Parts: sequence; structure tokens; C-alpha cells
Amino acid sequence: MQLTIDLQLALTENKPLPTLETMENWARCALQIGGRSHDSEITIRMVSNEEIQELNKTYRHIDKPTNILSFPFEMPEGIEELPLLGDLVIAYDVTLNESIAQHKTFEEHLAHLIVHGCLHLLGYDHIEEQDRLEMEPLEIKAMLALGFDNPYKDDEI
Repeated sequence: MQLTIDLQLALTENKPLPTLETMENWARCALQIGGRSHDSEITIRMVSNEEIQELNKTYRHIDKPTNILSFPFEMPEGIEELPLLGDLVIAYDVTLNESIAQHKTFEEHLAHLIVHGCLHLLGYDHIEEQDRLEMEPLEIKAMLALGFDNPYKDDEI
């Protein structure tokens, strides 16, 4: 499977990020574990808290910043299969602050968000318990395959 990521940096200052190749590896792993075998194109847009808050307010009616929003591409009727999967919009500062609070590296938390977002682009969800029980094991499998810890290990009590 060929994967193309359009990385958009919509930040006012340069911030350290993993390489595009690293992010492609994370996304490819998630897509394969999620059952995707076709070529794929994804946009990853790194944004400010203000931009993600506006998007969150517009699309989810929640007026606060969030870590990631996923926007799956909706294929127009009559169009054959395209490689476009959709967009992941990630708030850099929210991700950084969450990684600190969760005692994870920024890279580990960002990898999890990209894995999580890619699964959303494939149609997985976690709102209903049954859906969560299907999606979370895929996230765990991808994160372990990438050399990271289970992102939900602290949730197990």
C-alpha cells in the first residue's frame, strides 16, 4: 500500500515534530491494522488551539480546544474509488500538554493520535461501548507494533 501524507503546518512558530517518514509509518501501520490495503492519501494539519477550537465548535458544537479532529473524505456519488481518506487536524499545544500530563513523550502521544485518527478515517468509532471494544484493540495492536506502550494501560483498573 502506498501512502501519501500532505503535512500542513499552520503554526505561528516552528515546533519540533517527528519526520514525515515517521508519521507515514504510524499512519500506514494503523491503516493496515484497520483493514486498508489500497493506496491512501491523508492530510495531517498541525494547528493552534484557536484553530482547533473553532473547528470543534463548528463541527462538534463543543466550544473548547481538543487534541484531534478527523474528517473522513466523502466520496461523491458516481465517482470510482479514490485514494483520498480524509484529514486529521491536530492541535500541537494540546497534544504537548496532554503528553506531559500523561507522562508520555510527545512522539508517543502524537503517534497514538495519528493511529486513532486514521482508524476514524476508516470508519471506526468509540462512542458506543460495542464500537469502542472494536476500535481500542486495533489502536493497542498498532501502538505495540510501532514499539510503543498500550495507550490505554492506565485505564485498566
